[in-house]
Amino acid sequence: MNLYWLALTAFAIGTEAFVITGLLPIIAADIDISIADTGLLVTVYALTYAVGSPILAVVFNNIDRKRAMVLALVFFVAGNLAAAAANGLAMLLVARMVMAVAAGLAIPTANAVAIALAPPEKRGRAIAVVSSGMTVSTVLGVPLGTMVGDSFGWHATFLLVALLGVMALAGLVFGLPRGLPRSAATLAQRLAVARNGAVLRTLAATTVWAASIFTVFTYIAVALHDVGMAASGVSFALLVFGIAAAIGNTAGGRLVDRFGSRPVAGIALALLTVALAAESFTLKMAPPEIAAPAMVLLLFLWGLGGWAFYVAQVVTLVRLSPEAPMIALSLNASAMYLGIGLGGMIGGTLLAALGTTDLGWVGACGLALALALTLWRKTVATP
Repeated sequence: MNLYWLALTAFAIGTEAFVITGLLPIIAADIDISIADTGLLVTVYALTYAVGSPILAVVFNNIDRKRAMVLALVFFVAGNLAAAAANGLAMLLVARMVMAVAAGLAIPTANAVAIALAPPEKRGRAIAVVSSGMTVSTVLGVPLGTMVGDSFGWHATFLLVALLGVMALAGLVFGLPRGLPRSAATLAQRLAVARNGAVLRTLAATTVWAASIFTVFTYIAVALHDVGMAASGVSFALLVFGIAAAIGNTAGGRLVDRFGSRPVAGIALALLTVALAAESFTLKMAPPEIAAPAMVLLLFLWGLGGWAFYVAQVVTLVRLSPEAPMIALSLNASAMYLGIGLGGMIGGTLLAALGTTDLGWVGACGLALALALTLWRKTVATP
C-alpha cells in the first residue's frame, strides 16, 4: 500500500509537469506573447529541476524520507497557488521554479523508497508502480487540465493541480509510515556515483532521449492545431498518449524484470526514433484528413516507447549504484530535466525558424544518438 501513496504524489507532480504543453497556446494568447516565449515555462522548470535535484538529494539523503516528501509537497502546492494568482510570464516562471524544486526532491525520494521496499527481483515492478502515478497523470490529469484551461482559463488548471497536491500531501501524512529506509552512503560513495563511467554514459543517454522527445512534445499542441484539431481534439490526443504511457510503463517494468534493462531500453528507443521521423513526414506530406489520426497513432507509440525506456533507465542506474540509489536517481532526474530544458529551447528556436514540420526530424536524429549510447553501454558496462 505504501507504494500507492508514492504513486499519488507522482500523479500530482506529473499532471503539473506535463499539462503545460497543452496550455502553451492558451497562455500565449492570454498574456499576448509568442508560443516560443511560453516555451520558457518548460525550459525554466526543467533546468531548475536539473540543477536542484542532485543538490537536494545530498542535503536530504540521511533525513527521514517521509518528512522530506511532506516538505516537498508543501512547496509544490504553494507553487501552484502562486501560478494560479499570476498575471504575467515573470510570476509564472518563478512559480514553476518553486514547483521544480519540490518535484526534484519528491520524485527521486519516492523512487528510492520504492526500491528499498522491494526485493531485487521486483524492483522493475516497484518503480513501475510509482511511475504509474506519472503515467496516470498523462491519462487523466493532463487531458483534464487542458480541458479546464480551455474552458475556464489556465489559472483554473493550476488551482486544480494545487488540489491534487493537497490530496497527495494528505496521503503522505496519514498513509506513509515514519522510519522509512535511509541511505547509509558516505560522501565518498555519493561522489563515486557521479564519477562512474557506466553511470555517466547512462545519464548521457537519458539527457539525449529527453531533449529529443521534448524538442517535439513541448510544442505538440501547436502541431495538432496545425493539422486541424480543436482544443477537444488536443485533449483526446493527449489522453491517447497517456493510455499508451500507462501501458508502456507497466509492460516496461515487467519486461525489464524478465529480460533485463538494456534490451528494453534499446527497443524503446528504436520505436521512438521511427515515430518521431514519421511525425515530420506526416506533417509535411499527409493531407489533413489523414494527418490528424496519424498524429494520434504516433502519440500512442511515443507513450509506449518513452515510458518503457524510463523504467529501464531507472533500474539500470540502481544496479550500477547499489550503495547510493537515491543519488543515482536524482542524477537521472537531473539528466532528464536537463534534456527537457534543452529540448524546449531547441524546439522553440526551430519553431520560430522553420515551423512544426521539421521538429520530428531533429528529434529522431537525437534518439538515434541515444540508441547508439545505449548499445555502446552494452559492450562496455554491466549489467
